[in-house]
Parts: sequence; structure tokens; C-alpha cells
Amino acid sequence: MTKSLNEIKNDTYLVPALKRGLQILEMFSRINRVLTINDFAENLGVSASSIYRTVVTLTELNYLNKIERNSYELGSMVLSNGFTYLSSREIVQIAAPYLLELRDESSSSCHLAIREGLQAIYLYRAPSPQKLSVNVPVGSRFYCHTVAAGRSLLTGLNDGQLTDLFAGIALDRYAPPAPTSLPLLRQMIKEDCKRGFSINRSDFATAISVPVKNYAGQVVAAVNVSAPETLMGEESVRKSLTKLLINTANKISFELGDIQAT
Repeated sequence: MTKSLNEIKNDTYLVPALKRGLQILEMFSRINRVLTINDFAENLGVSASSIYRTVVTLTELNYLNKIERNSYELGSMVLSNGFTYLSSREIVQIAAPYLLELRDESSSSCHLAIREGLQAIYLYRAPSPQKLSVNVPVGSRFYCHTVAAGRSLLTGLNDGQLTDLFAGIALDRYAPPAPTSLPLLRQMIKEDCKRGFSINRSDFATAISVPVKNYAGQVVAAVNVSAPETLMGEESVRKSLTKLLINTANKISFELGDIQAT
């Protein structure tokens, strides 16, 4: 049985400072989204001053985000580095029933993805029952700029963050319809934001994707609907599926605390 960090008491190989930092990250939950240094200290049974350096280090590395004096929330690195599983379990559990409902309404495959660095990782799939379908296996990874779900995830970044993320990446080595330069990617994302969804079309299949937001209005995931181009080639079908998809994304976002989602 896996032990929690609090259950691991006597091990000469443990690094106390690292253990304490991980224990702090584990204190956050859907209910406890914002915690103070005093909360950390009380849970650990230590003084606030003794963990101050640990909190500063986690903040400097973006594992914690300071929102007020002595108040913190989980930072961006929790999603993008090492803690993806811990952060994504709840999203999968919330999204799954809605994606199954969308699959049944659309008769098309539906997926949930999150971003890890440059890549979109598919965490959940509601497969289409149709013989001709587009089913992406769970665990698949694609560079964000090459797929609709990935571009939806990128809509949560500002220009500076997007530039930093793709610094040194040669976009022109990826096959169309992926953008071949950062300015083209920026333009595509701008258009995606304006219309409220991303779309990626090829000769064989089309995927439409919409971002999912949390209580802070941050893009934390993306949901998509995918189908063969023989079906998606009809504009009326695309419009109908897009409407259903946006409705689904709004429901999931609302469950994650985005009160603006309706």
C-alpha cells in the first residue's frame, strides 16, 4: 500500500526540506484552494518561521502562487511538471459524465486533454460507437500547436508566455495544417479566442475543441469532439457539434468553479 508523506517517519534517506515542500503541496484540494503560511505550519506541527524558506522556494519556482500577504494557491508548475496526475484526477472525474453524454448526443468521439509544457496529453476518451470514428488513445501526446485541443489549451497563455514556451522551437518542421511560425500560431490562437473554439481539419478527420476553465478563470483543460471528414464536411453538422461541445465545456468549467460559465 502506498504511504502518504505524513506516514513516512523514519527513513535516513529522506530529504526533510523536500518532504516538507511536497507535504505543503498536498494540503491543497478543491475545498482548500487558498492557504496561508500559518495553515502550512499548523498542519505540519512546526513554526511559521521554520517553513518560510520552503514556501519562498516553492513560490520562486512557480509551484505556489502568492495572491495576498501570506496567502497562496497552487502555481502553474503543479500542472506542467511532475504533479500532472495529482492535479488532473479531479478534472477527469468531473468531465467524464459530461463527455459520455456528449458522445451519446453527437455519436462522435470526445476527449479531454491537459497541457504539459509543449504537449497536450489526452487523459480521457469517450469513444464513438460508429464504425468510422476518430478515437485517440488515453495517454497520447501531441505538440499543442498541431491539434485543436492543444490550441485550445494555448488560449490560456498571453503573448509573453507563448513566446517563452515556443522559444527555440522550429515550427516549420511540422506538417500542415499546423502553423509554420510563431506569428501564424499567434494569429490562429487569436481567431480561436474570438470564435470560442479551435478547429483542426485534415483530409480524413476534423476535431473541434473548447477550453475548460477553473474557478480563477484559468484554462486547465480542453475538450474536443472528433469525427471523420465525411461527416464533419457538412457545415450544419459542424455547427451543431460545436454548440453541443461549448455547452459541455461550460458545464465542466462550472463544476470546476468558473461561475461565469453558463
